[in-house]
Amino acid sequence: MRSRILVGFGIVAIAVVGLAAASLAAARQWAIVYVAEPTLIGSTFVVGPVVFTHDEGKMARGEPCTTVHLFDPAKGRATEEVASFHCIPTRGRTAAKFTLRTRPSTLGYGCVLTSYQFAGDPEVHGVPQPVDAH
Repeated sequence: MRSRILVGFGIVAIAVVGLAAASLAAARQWAIVYVAEPTLIGSTFVVGPVVFTHDEGKMARGEPCTTVHLFDPAKGRATEEVASFHCIPTRGRTAAKFTLRTRPSTLGYGCVLTSYQFAGDPEVHGVPQPVDAH
C-alpha cells in the first residue's frame, strides 16, 4: 500500500513538473519581422529583419522582458541585440498579425517604436520612451 502511494505521488510530481515546464515554454513569445522604415528602437535606428522576444517570466520578476535582435536570414538566426527593456503591458483588441506601432521621430528622420503586439494576443506591449533632457 505504501509503495502505491509513493508511486502515485511520484506520478503526480512528474505531471506537475511537466505542466510547469510547458507553461514556462508558452510564456515566451517571439516573432521575426521586417522593419521597412528607419525605426528607433531603444537607442538604435533599425531597418530590416529583427526578432522581437517577450518573456513573461522576466516581466513577472521586473526584469527587461523584451529583447530585439537583428536577424540574419542567411544564417537563420538572431545576431546583435538592438534593445532590451521592460514593456508596459495593456489590453487591446486581439491582433490578426504581428503589429508595430510608431510615432514620427523628433529627430527629423524615421519613426520611434511605441508598442508592439503578437498575432493572436490581446496584450499590447508598450515601449518606454526616453526622457529628453534640456
